[in-house]
Amino acid sequence: MDRTTDANATTREAAASGPWDHPACEALIAELQVLRESMLEHEARLAPQLAAVDPAYRASAANLAHYLALRRYDLRRVQQRLAAIGLSSLGRAETHVLANLDQVLGILHRLVGHEGRLPVRPEPTGLSEGARLLARHTEALLGAAPAERSARIMVTLPGEAAHDDALVAALVAAGMDIARINCAHDDAAAWVAMAARVRHHARRCGRPVRVLMDLGGPKLRTGALRAGPAVVHLKPERDALGRVVQPARLGLRAAGDGAELPGAALTLAVERDWLETLDVGDRVELVDTRGRPRRLRVAERAAAGVLLECRRSLWLADTTDIRRAGDTHGARLQALPREPGALWLQRGTRLVLQPERDGHPADPGATPPAIGCTLPQALAQVRKGDRVWFDDGHLGGVVRRSGTRKVEVEITHARDGGQKLGADKGINLPDTELDLPALTAQDLADLPTVAAHADLVGLSFTQSAADVQALRAALAALPGPSPALMLKLETRRGFEALPEILLAAMAGPAAGVMIARGDLAVECGFERLAEVQEEILWACEAAHLPVVWATQVLEGLAKTGQPSRAEITDAAMAGRAECVMLNKGPHVVDAIRTLDDILRRMQAHQDKKRPLLRALKSWGAPAVAPQKRPRMVQVK
Repeated sequence: MDRTTDANATTREAAASGPWDHPACEALIAELQVLRESMLEHEARLAPQLAAVDPAYRASAANLAHYLALRRYDLRRVQQRLAAIGLSSLGRAETHVLANLDQVLGILHRLVGHEGRLPVRPEPTGLSEGARLLARHTEALLGAAPAERSARIMVTLPGEAAHDDALVAALVAAGMDIARINCAHDDAAAWVAMAARVRHHARRCGRPVRVLMDLGGPKLRTGALRAGPAVVHLKPERDALGRVVQPARLGLRAAGDGAELPGAALTLAVERDWLETLDVGDRVELVDTRGRPRRLRVAERAAAGVLLECRRSLWLADTTDIRRAGDTHGARLQALPREPGALWLQRGTRLVLQPERDGHPADPGATPPAIGCTLPQALAQVRKGDRVWFDDGHLGGVVRRSGTRKVEVEITHARDGGQKLGADKGINLPDTELDLPALTAQDLADLPTVAAHADLVGLSFTQSAADVQALRAALAALPGPSPALMLKLETRRGFEALPEILLAAMAGPAAGVMIARGDLAVECGFERLAEVQEEILWACEAAHLPVVWATQVLEGLAKTGQPSRAEITDAAMAGRAECVMLNKGPHVVDAIRTLDDILRRMQAHQDKKRPLLRALKSWGAPAVAPQKRPRMVQVK
């Protein structure tokens, strides 16, 4: 029977028996009672971990234990039968699992006249208390919520925020509640300057803004590549019939000057003495990199140099000589920009991953193509058959040969015709059990600065309870109060260890979880991302821990000024988290205002969710079904 047929059969069964049918209610009581016993047994098994949490989180930790036990079973048929008689279907029980179950059991007992058989054990959290605990823990971590929206807005600061007061003031005024500083970029002096500017403008606006500093962590990235040739291409603009409507425009300035000529597509340098001989109307000649002669006209002269126009396309290099028509001597073009080095990869290409050698960038023209890996120790842990993803999943492959010094990857996922892979692009190894330290030597060196200037410290690539404990110990060794923790889930291993990570997080006074959706999509599969982020939201709500919904929220708007329809829907759904993160971009202030408006509107329409409770396979083996539970289907 498929799911629809099964649901219809259950509905007919409930309707036929009648909502107050004693046998039907007795059957539900028996099933829910066994479920209740399973929840209490799971709490008892976790007693050592629960005893280690901070007293402020004891009730939350017990509630999490109950929720994990609840979600080991497929309760969809039970939900339908409860809903058919007008009772809670347990679909919104995250913050108060045992209380919700006991409430349903109490009503069922009364319906069949079992007044003396109601549950007697006090629940750790009731309906109101669970919601209050989540709100209290959220405020302790993220600060007070602004008026008319409970979801806070976090913004990743660009490097300019270290010196651009106007930018920081605009971010604060637009509605930024938490400023995120990525310690994988810039340096300690810049981070301190960013934090100081955020606090200054927050005081001026009269609103609290907290500072999160993300430790860089053991990020796997592609190594440096030798820069490409200094070659540029200029071409005129043409209409639909191929007629030139705007000639190609090249600016020339004196070598040593940094001025750009207005109206020029590109400004290059030449020797000053030769440049000063040119007048408006002069013709200059060159032979481009393809060996094609080109003639240009001096259209304008200014203090900064001259503006040349050409009605044909031309390719220029740092070996190109230019001279006035009829002259035998001229000048050589200088200051041409170099294209960043990149590898061109196609499906079937064999790519060599090797340890990065400082000061020795890889050659993009090498055969076979090769690129460095910033964490060489990761290569020794890769095995044949493991998948490898590059650049946030835009390129992918499978390991065909593995070794301690290099790994050979066959590219299996790329655009038709191939695509580029550049330096400093992320590498994901979803099938590899990487044994890497949560805190790198650089993280430990950065930690004193972070602890002194941040309200929250972000632990990148959190993968286990031990990672959380290592960060707490490192912070405890520093003078002064420790900042709160933001645990970033970026790997499949971290997602699978979420319950133990949450219990470790609750050992201290304030912590939260960031769903790094970009890396998680690559690690767990794009098709699973929606499912994964929902499960994280539910588990964290059961633990009464706040969540940050991160990566690519309104990214098109922040970068280009124009959002997509899908982005708006995604931003609206993000309001189910306690905080939503925006990444930097030239239009990020507009993105903050748009997100603020969306969150305020949606707050009147949604509060978390009401799911169908199928069994989850992510966290531990399914429970063994007791014989007296005939209708609860467990996952095999």
